[in-house]
Order: sequence, then C-alpha cells, then structure tokens
Amino acid sequence: MELSESKRLYSLDALRGFDMFWIMGAEHIFHAMYKASGSPFWGFFANQFEHPAWNGFTFNDLIFPLFLFMAGCATPYSLGKDLEKGKSKQQLLARVIKRGLILVILGIIYNNGLEIMPIEEIRFGSVLGRIGLGYMFANIIFLYTEKQIIQFTWFAGILIAYYLILKFNAAPGFAIGDLSQEGNFASYMDRILMPGHLYKGNHDPEGLFSTIPAISTGLLGILTGNYLKHNAASGLEKTKKMALIGVIFIGIALVWNLDFPINKNLWSSSFVMLVGGISLCLLSLFYYIIDVLGHQKWAFFFRVIGMNSILIYLSGILIDWKHATDGMFHWLGQLIGDPYNAVALAICYTGLKWLFLYFMYQKKTFLRV
Repeated sequence: MELSESKRLYSLDALRGFDMFWIMGAEHIFHAMYKASGSPFWGFFANQFEHPAWNGFTFNDLIFPLFLFMAGCATPYSLGKDLEKGKSKQQLLARVIKRGLILVILGIIYNNGLEIMPIEEIRFGSVLGRIGLGYMFANIIFLYTEKQIIQFTWFAGILIAYYLILKFNAAPGFAIGDLSQEGNFASYMDRILMPGHLYKGNHDPEGLFSTIPAISTGLLGILTGNYLKHNAASGLEKTKKMALIGVIFIGIALVWNLDFPINKNLWSSSFVMLVGGISLCLLSLFYYIIDVLGHQKWAFFFRVIGMNSILIYLSGILIDWKHATDGMFHWLGQLIGDPYNAVALAICYTGLKWLFLYFMYQKKTFLRV
C-alpha cells in the first residue's frame, strides 16, 4: 500500500493526507463552529460530516472509499515495481494476503480493544477490514491479469453482478429487490455469515457481503495508477482525462441512483461510481497542481498526514487525544471563553495530532502494513 521513495507521487500522499485530515479531527472544528455560531453557513458544512441514515450522500461518505481508491493507485508503483524486478507472483500473493489479513485483525482490535470477550459480543466488520479485503482481492486481480481491459472488466462485472444480486433477491419475508435496512439481501447474508454482532443489529455498514463492490473501488484505483505510471501522455493530458472520466462516472452514478440508490451502507454500485468519479476529479486536481505544475510546498501539511495515515487512525487506541488536548490547552479555552472555546480546542486537538505525525515524519518513522 506504500509507494517507493524513488517514484513517489507527491499528489497521492497529499490527497491521502487531505482525506485523513477530516477524520483525525478537522470535522470537529465545523461542528464546534456551528454549535458556537448557530449559523446556517456552518450548519451546512457540519451536516456534511454526518452520514445519511440510509440512502443519500454527504462529504463524510467520501472519506472511506477515497482511501481505498488511493491504496489501489499505489499498487502499480509498489507491487508493479516488484513484478518488474522479477519477483514471483507467488511471493507477492503471499505478501498481499498477509497485508490484507493484518488490516482485518487491526480493524477487529480497533473496534473491540485488546480484551477477551465472547465471540457473540465481538464486532468483526470494520473500516480497516474492508480496506484490507478490498485491497487484497483487487491486488490479486492485478497480479493475475496483465491487460487493463480485463481489470476493467472485473471492475464493471463486479458492480453489475452486485446490482443484479440485490435487485433480484431479498431477505425472507420481503419483496424481491427490497433495499431497506431490514430487507436487503446483503444485510441478510451478513446476518447468516458473519460471526459476532453487527453494528446496527440487523446490518453492518462494513459487512462482509457489501465488501464485494469495494473490490471495484480498489480496482478503479489500480486502473488509475496504471494510467498515471505507464501512459506516455503529458501530465496535462492525464489530468484532463482523469477529470473527464470522473465527471462521466458521476453522471452514470446519478442516473443509476434512480434505480439503485446511492448508499454507503450497502456500498451500492451507484455509490461506487459516484465516489470513484469524485476521487478521480480530486486526484486530477492534486496531480495537476503538485506533480504537473510542481507546486509541492503548500501540500506538505497534508503529506505529513498521508505518509502515516494508518498510524494516526490507530493512535486513538493507545493515546487519549482529548485528554492530552485538554491537559495542554485548557488554559486557552478559558482565555477565549464560551462559546468559541470549543472551536479553539477542536483546532488544538487536530494540531496536536499533526505535530505528533510531524515528529514521526522527522524521525522517518512510518507505520507500514
């Protein structure tokens, strides 16, 4: 999932950092601003960091699949480089499976902590688990398919197959094609197949069955990384093509939404197309500014985050960031006073995490899976 230093896409690190910035604390700044000001302006942005109850889309829904997309983008630069060096597919397959399973285990630890408990109380579905499985299967397809047209066929075939499965099946007692939380076929299969408990009782947003279309999210990243690495077109042409395909994907998603709703909970095929299109547009923007025009300095803030993204995600297991922020900056909140003291502390909370990552960056210490 990491790029080699010699051929590292600065834009990919920066975009990964931009992505993680929002869930490492920046979202709290918008919520605090809205609570302090009561302004509809801040309310709009605060609402973008809430997930819809079921169908629909907010910016918050982009963060998770964007990360998986970028993990796929890195594949041609990391796994592809090893293939070019002559490493066997069997060696690389073992490494890919190992990485995927490590992320699954880390996801279980993140959800449940290091605590012995009955299996029925453990939540096995997780964000890291879905990234691990999506990454693993997408990379296996990459390893054993040399032609990009075959990889694209897998990408499209998975989405169409998932659509047909959900449209022509349902949980017992529900009409065929029911896509409600109780009646959809994916959640029904998770209730049968997954051990432990599901996050919402009858449904888990990181369930096993709905991980199938997440493979396509990883594959789209791989196809994009392949294009950036191997296509002889100019940087400007690559930027234009990525942006154009991104807009087309968004259009397809909005049309598909009329029959198969955009839904992160189910990782619906229309959802994959929408977040894939937005991811392509964002990457084209970052790629053009950073790698084509060469404006890298402004992105250093995000790059520090992006190069240790897994570490900052897992750090909350071992570090009580809120307690640390209150201990170091409570005085600042007292000076500012209500109602904006919460905003200041939210900024300090995010800044403290960044300083931790900057320290690790300076020490060249990175958590790699």
